[in-house]
Amino acid sequence: MQVTLDSEYVDLAAEVFTLLSDPTRIRIILALEEGELPVGELAERVGKASTAVSQHLAKLRWAKVVQTRQEGTRVYYSLIDEHARELVHQAVFQAEHVIDFWPRHHLTAERAAPAERGGTVAR
Repeated sequence: MQVTLDSEYVDLAAEVFTLLSDPTRIRIILALEEGELPVGELAERVGKASTAVSQHLAKLRWAKVVQTRQEGTRVYYSLIDEHARELVHQAVFQAEHVIDFWPRHHLTAERAAPAERGGTVAR
C-alpha cells in the first residue's frame, strides 16, 4: 500500500510513535514477545511497580497493541500482532547505529549471508 503525504494514516502513525516513546512501554513489548504474562511478572521483568505497569498496559490496550485474557482472578497480557514488536525492534536497531560502530544486527546478517550462499565466513 502506497501512503500519500496527506494520508490520514500519517497523523495516526505519529501517535503510535508517541505511544512507543516511553522506555517502560518498549520493555513491556519486548517482555511480551515470549508470550502472555500477568501484570506482576511483567512489572518484575521491566523493573517497575505493578501500578505503573498497569497504567502503561492500559495505554497499550487502548491503542490496540496488547490484549487481555482473564483466568480466575488473574489477567494475562499479550501482544495483539507483530507490528508493535517490529517497530520496537527497528528502533533498537537504529539505536545500535548510534551506540555501536558495528551494529550487532549488521554483524549477524553479514556473517550469515556468506554461509547461506555457500561461502565461508571470515573470523
